[in-house]
Amino acid sequence: MSQTISEVIRGRRTIGAFRPELPDASLIEAAIELARWAPNHKKTEPWRVYWLGPKTASAITELNARLIEKKKGPAEAEAKRKSWSSIPGWLAVTCTRSGDAFREGEDYAACCCFIQNLMLALWAEGIGSKWATGDVTREPEFDQLLGIDTATERVAGLIWYGYPAVVPAQTRQPVSAFLRRLD
Repeated sequence: MSQTISEVIRGRRTIGAFRPELPDASLIEAAIELARWAPNHKKTEPWRVYWLGPKTASAITELNARLIEKKKGPAEAEAKRKSWSSIPGWLAVTCTRSGDAFREGEDYAACCCFIQNLMLALWAEGIGSKWATGDVTREPEFDQLLGIDTATERVAGLIWYGYPAVVPAQTRQPVSAFLRRLD
């Protein structure tokens, strides 16, 4: 059944628990194709997408577990390892660097729009996602695992995807809480 854009936007949730089956690659490719229509100043198309396989996802999971163990101990690390090992699909999105601070800000905003488009396109197909920007994404070893040249790209986030095991409820504050009308 086809959903309206308002239904997709209001219905999308950050998914923390996924069913084990991996969505068909053609659905992920189609979502990436739609995401690239994000607004971007000067048509820079600054996003780069890394589609991670099981070997890379496992290496990132282990890197994260090591980081967690240093901060919170082995029990927390093992819980995170177990949780991350159950994530069926992994993408990483980076943003190109230009050397110009103003343009880099605009390009990062465009990459965020790309990621939102991606998550909405996935949701429209019944695929849940989570945009992760934790400590692991700022580790030099993370960049090495993906082959990212940090002189030319910066990580915008990990995007985990799969079919939701649980769709959480969600609320938002009323528009009146943040909208200011000016004369």
